[in-house]
Amino acid sequence: MSALSDWLRENRITEVECITPDFTGIARGKIVPREKFSEDEGMRLPQVVLVQTVTGEYAEDIVPDTDPDMVLLPDPDSIRLVPWAKDPVAQVIHDCYYHDGRPVEMSPRHVLRRVLQLYEARGWQPVVAPEMEFYIVDVNRDPDLPLQPPVGRTGRPETGRKAYSIDAVNEYDDLFEDVYDYCDAQHLQIDTLIHEVGACQMEINFLHGEALDLADQVFLFKRTVREAAIRHNMYATFMAKPMESEPGSAMHVHMSVIDRATGANVFSNDDGTPSELFHQCIGGMQKYFPKLIALFAPYVNSYRRLVRHTAAPINVQWGFDNRTCGIRVPHSSPDARRIENRLPGVDCNPYLVLAGTLAAAYLGIAERLAPTPPLAGNAYGLPFAFPHGLDEAIDALGADPAIAAVLGESFIKAYCAVKQAEYLEYARVISPWERRHLLLFV
Repeated sequence: MSALSDWLRENRITEVECITPDFTGIARGKIVPREKFSEDEGMRLPQVVLVQTVTGEYAEDIVPDTDPDMVLLPDPDSIRLVPWAKDPVAQVIHDCYYHDGRPVEMSPRHVLRRVLQLYEARGWQPVVAPEMEFYIVDVNRDPDLPLQPPVGRTGRPETGRKAYSIDAVNEYDDLFEDVYDYCDAQHLQIDTLIHEVGACQMEINFLHGEALDLADQVFLFKRTVREAAIRHNMYATFMAKPMESEPGSAMHVHMSVIDRATGANVFSNDDGTPSELFHQCIGGMQKYFPKLIALFAPYVNSYRRLVRHTAAPINVQWGFDNRTCGIRVPHSSPDARRIENRLPGVDCNPYLVLAGTLAAAYLGIAERLAPTPPLAGNAYGLPFAFPHGLDEAIDALGADPAIAAVLGESFIKAYCAVKQAEYLEYARVISPWERRHLLLFV
Protein backbone atom coordinates (compact mmCIF):
# COMPACT_ATOMS: atom_id res chain seq x y z
CA MET A 1 0.00 0.00 0.00
CA SER A 2 1.33 3.45 -0.92
CA ALA A 3 2.05 6.29 1.48
CA LEU A 4 -0.83 8.23 -0.08
CA SER A 5 -3.29 5.39 0.58
CA ASP A 6 -1.95 5.09 4.13
CA TRP A 7 -2.51 8.81 4.68
CA LEU A 8 -6.10 8.61 3.46
CA ARG A 9 -6.80 5.63 5.72
CA GLU A 10 -5.12 7.12 8.79
CA ASN A 11 -7.07 10.37 8.42
CA ARG A 12 -10.36 8.48 7.85
CA ILE A 13 -10.95 10.34 4.62
CA THR A 14 -14.44 9.93 3.12
CA GLU A 15 -13.98 11.99 -0.07
CA VAL A 16 -11.08 13.29 -2.15
CA GLU A 17 -11.11 16.56 -4.07
CA CYS A 18 -8.96 15.83 -7.13
CA ILE A 19 -7.94 19.26 -8.41
CA THR A 20 -5.67 20.99 -10.88
CA PRO A 21 -5.23 24.73 -11.54
CA ASP A 22 -6.40 26.21 -14.85
CA PHE A 23 -5.07 29.43 -16.42
CA THR A 24 -7.20 31.53 -14.08
CA GLY A 25 -5.99 29.63 -11.01
CA ILE A 26 -9.41 28.08 -10.40
CA ALA A 27 -9.41 24.56 -8.95
CA ARG A 28 -10.82 22.27 -11.64
CA GLY A 29 -11.42 18.57 -11.12
CA LYS A 30 -13.68 16.00 -9.51
CA ILE A 31 -14.82 15.02 -6.03
CA VAL A 32 -14.66 11.25 -5.64
CA PRO A 33 -15.49 8.86 -2.79
CA ARG A 34 -12.45 7.56 -0.99
CA GLU A 35 -12.94 4.02 -2.32
CA LYS A 36 -13.04 5.29 -5.91
CA PHE A 37 -9.81 7.28 -5.65
CA SER A 38 -6.94 5.68 -7.57
CA GLU A 39 -3.38 6.93 -7.27
CA ASP A 40 -2.20 4.86 -10.23
CA GLU A 41 -5.08 5.40 -12.65
CA GLY A 42 -5.80 9.00 -11.69
CA MET A 43 -8.77 10.62 -13.39
CA ARG A 44 -9.78 11.91 -16.80
CA LEU A 45 -10.75 15.47 -17.70
CA PRO A 46 -11.16 17.13 -21.11
CA GLN A 47 -8.04 19.04 -22.15
CA VAL A 48 -10.19 22.11 -22.80
CA VAL A 49 -10.84 22.42 -19.04
CA LEU A 50 -7.42 24.07 -18.64
CA VAL A 51 -8.11 26.81 -21.17
CA GLN A 52 -11.48 28.16 -20.12
CA THR A 53 -11.80 31.92 -19.87
CA VAL A 54 -12.64 33.46 -16.52
CA THR A 55 -16.31 33.50 -17.62
CA GLY A 56 -16.28 29.80 -18.54
CA GLU A 57 -16.08 30.23 -22.30
CA TYR A 58 -13.50 28.52 -24.52
CA ALA A 59 -10.86 29.89 -26.83
CA GLU A 60 -10.99 28.52 -30.36
CA ASP A 61 -8.42 26.25 -32.04
CA ILE A 62 -6.52 25.37 -28.84
CA VAL A 63 -7.38 21.69 -28.49
CA PRO A 64 -8.31 19.18 -31.22
CA ASP A 65 -11.86 19.23 -32.59
CA THR A 66 -12.45 15.79 -31.06
CA ASP A 67 -12.32 17.35 -27.54
CA PRO A 68 -10.00 14.64 -26.13
CA ASP A 69 -9.35 13.76 -22.53
CA MET A 70 -6.13 14.08 -20.58
CA VAL A 71 -4.95 11.90 -17.71
CA LEU A 72 -4.51 13.55 -14.32
CA LEU A 73 -2.26 11.86 -11.78
CA PRO A 74 -2.00 12.94 -8.13
CA ASP A 75 1.13 14.49 -6.67
CA PRO A 76 1.45 12.71 -3.30
CA ASP A 77 3.40 15.64 -1.83
CA SER A 78 0.41 17.93 -2.36
CA ILE A 79 -2.21 16.07 -0.34
CA ARG A 80 -3.86 18.05 2.44
CA LEU A 81 -7.02 18.10 4.50
CA VAL A 82 -9.93 20.36 3.59
CA PRO A 83 -10.24 21.92 7.05
CA TRP A 84 -13.66 23.55 6.56
CA ALA A 85 -15.38 20.34 5.42
CA LYS A 86 -17.90 18.75 7.78
CA ASP A 87 -16.59 15.23 7.15
CA PRO A 88 -12.92 14.26 6.71
CA VAL A 89 -12.16 15.36 3.14
CA ALA A 90 -8.78 15.46 1.39
CA GLN A 91 -7.60 17.61 -1.51
CA VAL A 92 -4.76 16.58 -3.77
CA ILE A 93 -3.29 18.51 -6.69
CA HIS A 94 -2.94 16.56 -9.93
CA ASP A 95 -0.56 16.87 -12.86
CA CYS A 96 -1.83 16.63 -16.43
CA TYR A 97 -0.58 14.14 -19.03
CA TYR A 98 -1.50 12.98 -22.51
CA HIS A 99 -2.38 9.30 -22.89
CA ASP A 100 1.13 8.54 -24.16
CA GLY A 101 2.64 9.82 -20.90
CA ARG A 102 3.83 13.23 -22.12
CA PRO A 103 3.00 16.19 -19.88
CA VAL A 104 0.33 18.60 -21.10
CA GLU A 105 2.47 21.61 -22.03
CA MET A 106 -0.21 24.22 -21.33
CA SER A 107 -0.76 23.04 -17.75
CA PRO A 108 0.36 25.91 -15.43
CA ARG A 109 2.08 23.47 -13.10
CA HIS A 110 4.08 22.04 -16.01
CA VAL A 111 5.05 25.51 -17.23
CA LEU A 112 6.63 26.26 -13.84
CA ARG A 113 8.34 22.86 -13.75
CA ARG A 114 9.75 23.53 -17.22
CA VAL A 115 11.46 26.71 -16.00
CA LEU A 116 12.70 25.04 -12.81
CA GLN A 117 14.39 22.35 -14.91
CA LEU A 118 16.56 25.04 -16.53
CA TYR A 119 17.84 26.06 -13.12
CA GLU A 120 18.29 22.45 -12.05
CA ALA A 121 20.44 21.80 -15.12
CA ARG A 122 22.86 24.44 -13.80
CA GLY A 123 22.86 22.98 -10.30
CA TRP A 124 20.68 25.75 -8.87
CA GLN A 125 17.44 25.98 -6.94
CA PRO A 126 15.32 29.13 -6.92
CA VAL A 127 13.95 30.26 -3.56
CA VAL A 128 10.82 32.41 -3.51
CA ALA A 129 8.60 34.18 -0.99
CA PRO A 130 5.22 35.57 -2.12
CA GLU A 131 3.40 38.44 -0.42
CA MET A 132 -0.39 38.41 -0.88
CA GLU A 133 -2.52 41.54 -0.66
CA PHE A 134 -6.32 41.28 -0.70
CA TYR A 135 -9.48 43.08 0.41
CA ILE A 136 -12.23 41.86 2.67
CA VAL A 137 -15.54 43.42 1.68
CA ASP A 138 -19.19 43.32 2.57
CA VAL A 139 -21.32 40.72 0.79
CA ASN A 140 -22.08 42.08 -2.67
CA ARG A 141 -24.77 40.32 -4.70
CA ASP A 142 -25.20 43.03 -7.33
CA PRO A 143 -22.11 43.48 -9.53
CA ASP A 144 -23.38 46.92 -10.60
CA LEU A 145 -22.94 48.25 -7.05
CA PRO A 146 -19.53 49.35 -5.70
CA LEU A 147 -17.87 47.23 -3.04
CA GLN A 148 -18.02 48.38 0.58
CA PRO A 149 -15.92 47.51 3.67
CA PRO A 150 -17.59 44.95 5.95
CA VAL A 151 -18.80 45.61 9.48
CA GLY A 152 -16.19 44.77 12.12
CA ARG A 153 -16.58 43.66 15.73
CA THR A 154 -17.44 47.22 16.79
CA GLY A 155 -20.49 47.11 14.54
CA ARG A 156 -19.07 49.71 12.15
CA PRO A 157 -17.39 49.40 8.76
CA GLU A 158 -13.84 50.64 8.38
CA THR A 159 -13.32 54.17 7.10
CA GLY A 160 -10.20 56.05 6.08
CA ARG A 161 -6.70 54.67 5.72
CA LYS A 162 -5.46 52.29 8.45
CA ALA A 163 -2.06 51.20 7.14
CA TYR A 164 -0.22 48.96 9.63
CA SER A 165 -2.94 49.47 12.27
CA ILE A 166 -3.10 46.57 14.72
CA ASP A 167 -6.52 47.58 16.00
CA ALA A 168 -7.92 47.71 12.46
CA VAL A 169 -6.82 44.10 11.88
CA ASN A 170 -8.29 43.05 15.21
CA GLU A 171 -11.69 44.32 14.05
CA TYR A 172 -11.80 41.06 12.04
CA ASP A 173 -9.99 38.86 14.53
CA ASP A 174 -12.44 35.95 14.30
CA LEU A 175 -11.97 35.77 10.54
CA PHE A 176 -8.20 35.74 10.72
CA GLU A 177 -8.16 33.15 13.48
CA ASP A 178 -10.00 30.85 11.09
CA VAL A 179 -7.62 31.76 8.25
CA TYR A 180 -4.60 30.83 10.37
CA ASP A 181 -6.25 27.65 11.66
CA TYR A 182 -7.21 26.57 8.14
CA CYS A 183 -3.73 27.33 6.81
CA ASP A 184 -2.10 25.45 9.68
CA ALA A 185 -4.25 22.40 8.98
CA GLN A 186 -3.10 22.48 5.35
CA HIS A 187 0.57 23.18 6.14
CA LEU A 188 0.44 26.51 4.33
CA GLN A 189 3.48 28.35 5.65
CA ILE A 190 2.05 31.81 6.16
CA ASP A 191 3.87 34.34 8.28
CA THR A 192 3.12 38.03 8.82
CA LEU A 193 -0.35 39.59 8.76
CA ILE A 194 -0.55 43.35 8.27
CA HIS A 195 -3.15 45.95 7.37
CA GLU A 196 -2.30 47.54 4.06
CA VAL A 197 -3.12 51.06 2.85
CA GLY A 198 -6.64 50.49 1.52
CA ALA A 199 -9.84 50.22 3.54
CA CYS A 200 -9.91 46.61 4.80
CA GLN A 201 -6.93 45.76 2.58
CA MET A 202 -4.78 43.10 4.21
CA GLU A 203 -1.48 41.41 3.43
CA ILE A 204 -0.34 37.95 4.45
CA ASN A 205 3.22 36.87 3.63
CA PHE A 206 4.59 33.38 3.10
CA LEU A 207 7.82 31.92 4.43
CA HIS A 208 10.41 31.47 1.69
CA GLY A 209 10.79 28.08 0.05
CA GLU A 210 10.88 26.02 -3.14
CA ALA A 211 8.95 27.52 -6.04
CA LEU A 212 6.54 24.71 -6.96
CA ASP A 213 5.58 24.13 -3.35
CA LEU A 214 4.97 27.86 -2.82
CA ALA A 215 2.83 28.04 -5.96
CA ASP A 216 0.74 25.16 -4.61
CA GLN A 217 0.42 26.94 -1.28
CA VAL A 218 -0.71 30.22 -2.84
CA PHE A 219 -3.18 28.35 -5.07
CA LEU A 220 -4.75 26.77 -1.97
CA PHE A 221 -4.42 29.93 0.14
CA LYS A 222 -6.65 32.02 -2.12
CA ARG A 223 -9.33 29.36 -1.94
CA THR A 224 -8.91 29.17 1.84
CA VAL A 225 -9.26 32.90 2.48
CA ARG A 226 -12.36 33.14 0.30
CA GLU A 227 -13.93 30.20 2.14
CA ALA A 228 -13.13 31.65 5.57
CA ALA A 229 -14.59 35.03 4.62
CA ILE A 230 -17.86 33.50 3.40
CA ARG A 231 -18.23 31.74 6.74
CA HIS A 232 -18.07 35.15 8.42
CA ASN A 233 -20.63 36.70 6.06
CA MET A 234 -17.97 38.61 4.11
CA TYR A 235 -16.19 38.28 0.79
CA ALA A 236 -12.45 38.17 0.26
CA THR A 237 -11.41 39.44 -3.15
CA PHE A 238 -8.16 38.97 -5.02
CA MET A 239 -9.07 41.40 -7.78
CA ALA A 240 -6.14 43.62 -8.65
CA LYS A 241 -8.25 46.81 -8.38
CA PRO A 242 -11.61 46.16 -6.70
CA MET A 243 -12.39 49.73 -5.55
CA GLU A 244 -12.10 52.98 -7.49
CA SER A 245 -10.77 55.07 -4.62
CA GLU A 246 -8.47 52.50 -3.03
CA PRO A 247 -5.04 51.12 -4.01
CA GLY A 248 -4.76 47.90 -5.95
CA SER A 249 -3.61 44.58 -4.52
CA ALA A 250 -0.31 42.95 -5.49
CA MET A 251 1.39 39.59 -5.29
CA HIS A 252 4.98 40.69 -4.69
CA VAL A 253 7.52 37.92 -5.27
CA HIS A 254 10.94 37.80 -3.58
CA MET A 255 13.41 35.50 -5.29
CA SER A 256 16.97 34.31 -4.88
CA VAL A 257 18.93 31.34 -6.26
CA ILE A 258 20.83 28.75 -4.23
CA ASP A 259 23.72 26.60 -5.45
CA ARG A 260 22.59 23.04 -4.69
CA ALA A 261 26.13 21.76 -4.13
CA THR A 262 27.27 24.43 -1.66
CA GLY A 263 24.04 25.94 -0.37
CA ALA A 264 25.43 29.40 -1.19
CA ASN A 265 23.32 32.24 -2.54
CA VAL A 266 24.57 32.79 -6.10
CA PHE A 267 23.54 36.46 -5.90
CA SER A 268 26.51 37.13 -3.57
CA ASN A 269 30.25 36.82 -4.09
CA ASP A 270 32.52 35.29 -1.45
CA ASP A 271 33.32 38.79 -0.15
CA GLY A 272 29.61 39.60 0.26
CA THR A 273 29.29 41.92 -2.75
CA PRO A 274 26.53 41.45 -5.36
CA SER A 275 27.55 38.88 -7.97
CA GLU A 276 27.50 39.14 -11.74
CA LEU A 277 24.61 36.65 -11.78
CA PHE A 278 22.63 38.97 -9.52
CA HIS A 279 23.03 41.83 -11.97
CA GLN A 280 22.28 39.60 -14.96
CA CYS A 281 19.00 38.50 -13.37
CA ILE A 282 17.97 42.12 -12.97
CA GLY A 283 19.01 42.79 -16.56
CA GLY A 284 16.79 39.93 -17.72
CA MET A 285 13.86 41.23 -15.69
CA GLN A 286 14.27 44.69 -17.16
CA LYS A 287 14.29 43.32 -20.70
CA TYR A 288 11.55 40.71 -20.41
CA PHE A 289 9.09 41.91 -17.75
CA PRO A 290 7.33 44.30 -20.17
CA LYS A 291 6.86 41.35 -22.53
CA LEU A 292 5.59 39.11 -19.72
CA ILE A 293 3.13 41.62 -18.32
CA ALA A 294 0.17 39.54 -19.56
CA LEU A 295 1.15 36.94 -16.94
CA PHE A 296 1.52 39.57 -14.21
CA ALA A 297 -1.58 41.56 -15.22
CA PRO A 298 -3.89 38.93 -16.73
CA TYR A 299 -7.24 40.77 -16.84
CA VAL A 300 -8.60 44.08 -18.08
CA ASN A 301 -9.02 45.13 -14.44
CA SER A 302 -5.32 44.46 -13.74
CA TYR A 303 -4.19 47.55 -15.63
CA ARG A 304 -6.22 49.84 -13.38
CA ARG A 305 -3.70 49.00 -10.66
CA LEU A 306 -0.59 49.93 -12.66
CA VAL A 307 -0.77 53.70 -12.33
CA ARG A 308 1.53 56.30 -10.79
CA HIS A 309 1.68 57.02 -7.06
CA THR A 310 -0.43 54.05 -5.95
CA ALA A 311 2.29 51.69 -4.61
CA ALA A 312 2.29 49.92 -7.99
CA PRO A 313 5.12 50.11 -10.54
CA ILE A 314 4.90 51.79 -13.93
CA ASN A 315 8.31 50.75 -15.27
CA VAL A 316 11.21 48.33 -14.78
CA GLN A 317 13.60 50.59 -12.96
CA TRP A 318 15.40 48.90 -10.09
CA GLY A 319 16.80 50.19 -6.84
CA PHE A 320 17.88 49.30 -3.34
CA ASP A 321 14.93 49.44 -0.92
CA ASN A 322 13.03 51.59 -3.41
CA ARG A 323 9.32 50.74 -3.51
CA THR A 324 8.62 53.07 -6.42
CA CYS A 325 10.57 50.70 -8.68
CA GLY A 326 9.17 47.63 -10.40
CA ILE A 327 12.26 45.71 -9.29
CA ARG A 328 13.27 46.27 -5.67
CA VAL A 329 16.30 44.93 -3.82
CA PRO A 330 15.62 44.88 -0.07
CA HIS A 331 18.45 45.53 2.36
CA SER A 332 19.75 42.17 3.57
CA SER A 333 22.79 40.15 4.49
CA PRO A 334 24.77 38.60 1.59
CA ASP A 335 23.27 35.17 2.36
CA ALA A 336 19.74 36.59 2.09
CA ARG A 337 20.31 38.81 -0.96
CA ARG A 338 17.17 38.69 -3.11
CA ILE A 339 15.22 40.53 -5.79
CA GLU A 340 11.58 41.57 -5.40
CA ASN A 341 9.27 41.57 -8.41
CA ARG A 342 6.62 44.20 -7.61
CA LEU A 343 4.73 43.96 -10.92
CA PRO A 344 2.25 41.10 -10.40
CA GLY A 345 -1.25 41.77 -9.21
CA VAL A 346 -2.77 39.37 -6.70
CA ASP A 347 -5.23 38.29 -9.43
CA CYS A 348 -2.46 36.27 -11.12
CA ASN A 349 -2.11 32.54 -11.42
CA PRO A 350 0.74 31.84 -8.93
CA TYR A 351 2.35 29.14 -11.10
CA LEU A 352 2.57 31.50 -14.06
CA VAL A 353 3.78 34.45 -11.95
CA LEU A 354 6.67 32.40 -10.59
CA ALA A 355 7.39 30.88 -14.01
CA GLY A 356 7.50 34.32 -15.62
CA THR A 357 9.66 35.84 -12.88
CA LEU A 358 12.16 32.99 -12.98
CA ALA A 359 12.13 32.85 -16.78
CA ALA A 360 13.09 36.52 -17.09
CA ALA A 361 15.89 36.07 -14.55
CA TYR A 362 17.15 32.96 -16.34
CA LEU A 363 17.17 34.67 -19.73
CA GLY A 364 19.20 37.49 -18.19
CA ILE A 365 21.82 34.95 -17.14
CA ALA A 366 21.72 33.06 -20.45
CA GLU A 367 22.09 36.29 -22.44
CA ARG A 368 24.52 37.87 -19.94
CA LEU A 369 22.43 41.04 -19.76
CA ALA A 370 23.57 44.09 -17.81
CA PRO A 371 21.01 46.17 -15.90
CA THR A 372 20.71 49.92 -15.86
CA PRO A 373 22.27 51.72 -12.87
CA PRO A 374 20.12 51.44 -9.73
CA LEU A 375 17.67 54.28 -9.25
CA ALA A 376 18.02 56.33 -6.10
CA GLY A 377 15.07 58.67 -6.75
CA ASN A 378 11.37 58.30 -7.45
CA ALA A 379 10.52 56.03 -10.41
CA TYR A 380 7.00 57.41 -10.74
CA GLY A 381 8.34 60.47 -12.53
CA LEU A 382 9.85 58.37 -15.32
CA PRO A 383 8.05 57.12 -18.45
CA PHE A 384 5.49 54.31 -18.36
CA ALA A 385 7.17 51.16 -19.68
CA PHE A 386 4.38 48.59 -19.98
CA PRO A 387 1.57 47.84 -22.42
CA HIS A 388 -1.41 50.00 -21.47
CA GLY A 389 -3.97 47.22 -21.62
CA LEU A 390 -4.54 43.51 -21.99
CA ASP A 391 -4.77 43.60 -25.78
CA GLU A 392 -1.30 45.18 -26.12
CA ALA A 393 0.10 42.82 -23.47
CA ILE A 394 -1.15 39.77 -25.36
CA ASP A 395 0.62 40.95 -28.51
CA ALA A 396 3.87 41.54 -26.60
CA LEU A 397 3.80 38.09 -25.00
CA GLY A 398 3.01 36.26 -28.21
CA ALA A 399 5.69 38.02 -30.26
CA ASP A 400 8.81 37.10 -28.29
CA PRO A 401 10.56 33.86 -29.36
CA ALA A 402 12.89 33.74 -26.33
CA ILE A 403 9.94 33.66 -23.94
CA ALA A 404 8.21 30.99 -26.01
CA ALA A 405 11.37 28.87 -25.95
CA VAL A 406 11.47 28.96 -22.14
CA LEU A 407 7.77 28.74 -21.27
CA GLY A 408 6.73 26.58 -24.23
CA GLU A 409 5.28 27.58 -27.59
CA SER A 410 2.05 25.64 -27.08
CA PHE A 411 1.48 27.31 -23.71
CA ILE A 412 2.06 30.79 -25.14
CA LYS A 413 -0.34 30.10 -28.02
CA ALA A 414 -3.04 28.78 -25.68
CA TYR A 415 -2.63 31.50 -23.07
CA CYS A 416 -2.77 34.31 -25.63
CA ALA A 417 -5.85 32.78 -27.24
CA VAL A 418 -7.66 32.59 -23.88
CA LYS A 419 -6.75 36.15 -22.97
CA GLN A 420 -7.78 37.40 -26.41
CA ALA A 421 -11.15 35.72 -25.97
CA GLU A 422 -11.57 37.36 -22.55
CA TYR A 423 -10.64 40.76 -23.93
CA LEU A 424 -13.10 40.50 -26.82
CA GLU A 425 -15.84 39.41 -24.43
CA TYR A 426 -15.13 42.40 -22.16
CA ALA A 427 -15.09 44.78 -25.14
CA ARG A 428 -18.74 43.93 -25.83
CA VAL A 429 -19.82 45.23 -22.39
CA ILE A 430 -21.30 48.72 -22.14
CA SER A 431 -20.16 50.23 -18.84
CA PRO A 432 -22.05 52.53 -16.45
CA TRP A 433 -19.48 55.26 -17.25
CA GLU A 434 -20.46 55.16 -20.92
CA ARG A 435 -24.15 55.40 -20.14
CA ARG A 436 -23.57 58.16 -17.62
CA HIS A 437 -21.43 60.43 -19.79
CA LEU A 438 -22.31 59.54 -23.38
CA LEU A 439 -25.99 58.64 -23.40
CA LEU A 440 -27.33 62.21 -23.62
CA PHE A 441 -24.26 64.34 -24.26
CA VAL A 442 -22.58 63.17 -27.46
